Amino acid sequence: MTLGAFEFPPVSHLFEWPEIFLKDTPFAVNKTVLLMWLTVLIAGGIFIVAGRNFQKIPGKFQSLVESIVNFIDNGIVDEVMGPGNRVWSPYLATLFLFIFLLNIFEIIPPISFPGTSRMAVPLFLALLTWVIFIVVGFAKQGPRYITNSIFPPGVPKPLYVLITPIEFVSVFIVTPFSLAVRLFANLFAGHLLLTAFFLLTASLWAANVSAVALPLPLFMAIFLTGFEILVSFLQAYIFTTLTAVYISNSLHPHH
Repeated sequence: MTLGAFEFPPVSHLFEWPEIFLKDTPFAVNKTVLLMWLTVLIAGGIFIVAGRNFQKIPGKFQSLVESIVNFIDNGIVDEVMGPGNRVWSPYLATLFLFIFLLNIFEIIPPISFPGTSRMAVPLFLALLTWVIFIVVGFAKQGPRYITNSIFPPGVPKPLYVLITPIEFVSVFIVTPFSLAVRLFANLFAGHLLLTAFFLLTASLWAANVSAVALPLPLFMAIFLTGFEILVSFLQAYIFTTLTAVYISNSLHPHH
């Protein structure tokens, strides 16, 4: 798409990256895969370093990591799943940090790309959540997990004809896709907007447009950069919280 000096690349060029290693194989590695590996190293390194150098009087780094863990413990596990379920805190804390780091790469040059803007990444995380809460449901409730999920209590029996199919589709089919699409769509849209405004700013600067026109796209680019930090946090928080909700529903059948 071209508008004067402003040329926007095809959308596919912003999200599809050439294969770097193992080309033309099912295990090909591109930029998105490298970002996932880097995120695993960073997240793992954060927890390992904080754990190895644990001090009774924490320093700044240990305090930061402890604040993340406490945020998950108090703000998600205790509030959503209830006391006594902190066994899930390590998984939920790792999930939160992994998603947040993948998101925040959007504003870090020269990467400037959120790994979760590729549908395969949030879909994999959503399917992992789906497998976990189904396994937990059968482990805690046995075969009645299905009936407890699709026959909500307090509903007049004739309405089950309508409600039961809806509940089945909602719980066992729609859940992973809604989780994935919510995360994917927000980061996908944010990446498009940031790219558009930064390209517009660069094009106006290169075209020697008067100083009256330049500040608007530059201001919007800076504003959206700050906004993407908030979005990165919120989407990691929402995904983690919903995961806790689904696991909690599997742990505690409806009465």
